[in-house]
Amino acid sequence: MAILMVTGTNTDVGKTVATAVLARGYLEAGYDVIAIKPVQTGEPEGHGDAVTVRALSGIETYEFIRYPEPLAPNLAAQRAGMPTLDLADTAARIRGLDRPGRVVLVEGAGGLLVRMAKDWNIADLAAQLAAPMVVVTSTELGSLNLAELTVEAAQRRGVEVVGLIGGRLKRDNDLATELNLAEFSVVTGVPYLGSIREGALDDLDRVEVLLPAVVEKAP
Repeated sequence: MAILMVTGTNTDVGKTVATAVLARGYLEAGYDVIAIKPVQTGEPEGHGDAVTVRALSGIETYEFIRYPEPLAPNLAAQRAGMPTLDLADTAARIRGLDRPGRVVLVEGAGGLLVRMAKDWNIADLAAQLAAPMVVVTSTELGSLNLAELTVEAAQRRGVEVVGLIGGRLKRDNDLATELNLAEFSVVTGVPYLGSIREGALDDLDRVEVLLPAVVEKAP
């Protein structure tokens, strides 16, 4: 029914928690929801982003391949002597998991242009799927530049960015963060959907993030 990509302005900005928050929101809105992490790096079996999203949201999750070292996927594959995913095949596998009434969340690795294989990144996958994207951004000093660069790079590749989510927001905001929160939608031209504070894992029910309007009303 709908595929929604989730990427970040960098690594460790809160993409996985944001994916879980979106999953719970769509579930509460009446949709069937799954999440896909095409490539996982640097985590032992039984751990990783797909496992975390499943634990936080209760949805079914999928992972296509994993590499042992915590590196960009193309480099991790090269060092491990393992194959990389093919772009067209990965897109086909994701489409094959879509269903009527279902929202498919696809979480990238690192930032928008981190290479999933030697010849493609998550922006290429979004373009291949013609899928809209949510960008999870840092919020401290320098984040406006990172958010605007990420949104512009996605749009230049024909990817629709439907919103920004601030990840890992500190409990006590400094001046730069407070101003950034008001400016994100101004500089990027896309809606700011909400923020996820550090420690949100302790009480995800209190996190309020607007859901991108990328799907029809739930049946």
